[in-house]
Amino acid sequence: MASVLGLLEAREKKVREEIARLREEAERVQAALGAAEGALGRLVNARATVAEVLAEPPSAVTEPMSGAVAGAVVPRRTGDMAASALAPDYQQILSVLESEAGRAGMRCQQLAVALGLDAVPAKVEGLRSKAKRLVERGWALQVRPGVFTAPAVPAV
Repeated sequence: MASVLGLLEAREKKVREEIARLREEAERVQAALGAAEGALGRLVNARATVAEVLAEPPSAVTEPMSGAVAGAVVPRRTGDMAASALAPDYQQILSVLESEAGRAGMRCQQLAVALGLDAVPAKVEGLRSKAKRLVERGWALQVRPGVFTAPAVPAV
């Protein structure tokens, strides 16, 4: 028969191992809790900052500059808006379309050559995209599929 002291020692060893396992688990849970609390703090701060920014009066928001900026979005043409409102690339395309050669309509390959670009597919497709954007925003016309021209200027 096993001695009482031997049984107690075995039981004590088992409980010590359980305590060590639980401490490791508690440390892991504490680390996860700390990470979650940190994430929550960042989200609360972000929400407070956004609410603060949105609460500012509209006059505090600065309007973007109206000058032409390379890579800028093409604005919708309204009334007497000048081509100088367009980015330089779009101004060049429009000037070629407004020229004598462009009045009858130009395909994008012809447009590429007129702009001094190589008539390779990448350049032609880029011009096609820009020309279509000019059409969508009222700066140019597509007279036939793939053929673009400048809109007629009304006589004064």
